[in-house]
Amino acid sequence: FCTPCLQECLKPKKPVCGVCRSTLSPGSRALDLEKQIETTETTCNGCNKKMFLSKMRSHAASCSKYQNYIMEGVKAVTKEPLHSTRSFPNRFTFPCPYCSEKNFDQEGLVEHCKALHSMDAKQVVCPICASMPWGDPNYRSANFMEHLQRRHRFSYDTFVVGDYDADEDDMMAQVLMRSLRDK
Repeated sequence: FCTPCLQECLKPKKPVCGVCRSTLSPGSRALDLEKQIETTETTCNGCNKKMFLSKMRSHAASCSKYQNYIMEGVKAVTKEPLHSTRSFPNRFTFPCPYCSEKNFDQEGLVEHCKALHSMDAKQVVCPICASMPWGDPNYRSANFMEHLQRRHRFSYDTFVVGDYDADEDDMMAQVLMRSLRDK
């Protein structure tokens, strides 16, 4: 993981692993993993230079051939926006659909609704889903509290990294092709 991705995983009150979603305990070091990173050799996908994994991040930041390699992958999976004039709502803060209190982050909205609206059966539009490019701002969830518990246990931004126009099928195909090419 890169530092920004790890920081996103550690942001919630109950930090979780970005892969398996299990609870993390900040402060304890994974010494066996550190040793493996220090002793595992890899090859840069841009210039083919061999190095240890621990040196790869600094090398990748300065290797123009690696930057080109990454940009080829990004271009291969990014679609043109369907509606370039459509403006998407803020994806970082949300209003409560029950009481219209504003400026909750996703975790804050979930906690607020659990604390104050857990018994409210009114059908409401999920502001988190409505903020996504594929979200329907008119769809009312039959059971919003259950929806929050099932669909919003993690933030999409942690995994999407801001490119909501990338096609998931194209990304998977690209990853598979690159994994075969990269050995």
